[in-house]
Amino acid sequence: MLNKLTFISQLKNLVHEPENHSYLLAVSGGADSMVLASLFRDFKQEIQDARFQFQVAHINYKLRGNDSDMDQKTVQDFCEKNHIKFHLYEVSAKDQKPENSIQLWARELRYAFFKEIQEKEKLEFLVTAHHLNDQLETFIINLSKAAGINGLSGIPPNDNKILRPLLSVSKKEIYQFAEQHTIEFREDLSNKKSDYLRNKIRNEIVPMLMETNDHFLENFRKSSLYLNQTKDFVHEQIQEIEKRLTLFNQNYKILSKEKLDLESDFVKFEILKKYGFNQEEEIPKIFKAENNSSFFSKDYQLIVNRDELIFIDKSGKKETPEEILLIDHFDFSENQISIDLVDDLENIVEINKEFEWDFDAEKLQFPLLLRKQQDGDEFYPTGFSGKKKVSKFFRDEKLSALVRENIWLLCDFGNHILGVIPLRQDRRYQADRTTQKKITVTWTEKQLIR
Repeated sequence: MLNKLTFISQLKNLVHEPENHSYLLAVSGGADSMVLASLFRDFKQEIQDARFQFQVAHINYKLRGNDSDMDQKTVQDFCEKNHIKFHLYEVSAKDQKPENSIQLWARELRYAFFKEIQEKEKLEFLVTAHHLNDQLETFIINLSKAAGINGLSGIPPNDNKILRPLLSVSKKEIYQFAEQHTIEFREDLSNKKSDYLRNKIRNEIVPMLMETNDHFLENFRKSSLYLNQTKDFVHEQIQEIEKRLTLFNQNYKILSKEKLDLESDFVKFEILKKYGFNQEEEIPKIFKAENNSSFFSKDYQLIVNRDELIFIDKSGKKETPEEILLIDHFDFSENQISIDLVDDLENIVEINKEFEWDFDAEKLQFPLLLRKQQDGDEFYPTGFSGKKKVSKFFRDEKLSALVRENIWLLCDFGNHILGVIPLRQDRRYQADRTTQKKITVTWTEKQLIR
């Protein structure tokens, strides 16, 4: 049964010391959100703690004419009467209502508005009035989509600082509380129409289910709790498996492709989903892909490197220039100069090999610069009799795509490749016994690379 004590208990389950935080309440004017606002008002009055702050946000979508305006007035009057700061967004022509997907449009609009208010007012949590009947409807929708354990677990009570303290409370209990405490609210009559999937489930399917068992909703509440506990347990096990398969986890993460491939399809999917690869048909392609193949999600690049899967967070990748000027000219009054690449590359590239290359300055065209590989690049590597394409050199050296991205080429102004840093110098420009003017290029620090 919903009462002030059970509400406070639920809020404390979601947030440690709720009186020390601030909240933005999404209030539509319906029974559930008006009860939510009333419970927050009563909690604030009871604790009389100035640290406990909450405000209210309402969106008038202008979809139901005068009814929409009356919803707004109900929420606004409540806030004025109880001295609660009220935020309003009124939809206008600039918002361009779509012909279809009105629900998705409305959802995106309101959450953008909520985020804007939270940032402006420095409100830590967003609170919505989702309840147990919403949870049941979501369960049925996700069941029809083969959504797996995450989908069947339904709406989370605390998800990325979005709180839903009424999630275990039935719609009937909310109405009873509103009547008992004389809370004014508005009924959205459009919910009675079965024109949307959720409305159809709410108006036609759920009533039939409730008729099958007097305790159906209470049993669903318990089942939902068990599902969430199962989900938490499964996630813990998945984390342990991923930890066991992790080979490297510093600037990027590397998992054993060979060992992950031995796991069930469920485990593969759950691990890859964390990095945005959530299309089931994509998983076999990843494990059958050729070496150095890349896959991209919104936030990650996945590189297949022999028996490894390399995950690179794209948001954390360093921005690198297309080329770096190394030396503008050579003063031929000098016989020798030295250049240490630490100053130029220490914050750009990871290198695990020290080197010292001597060049005949009279064979070079200045300035000298560093750039990344381009199509058709070729050079005459030391230790080889002929020339070789840089791309083939990379393949022969069995370099992963990740390493290739970190490789720089040392070139002169004539676009001649003087060396592939840090692996091989071009023998045509090496200093020899006849060299009069010499340039020495060195790298003297080691960093980790795979």
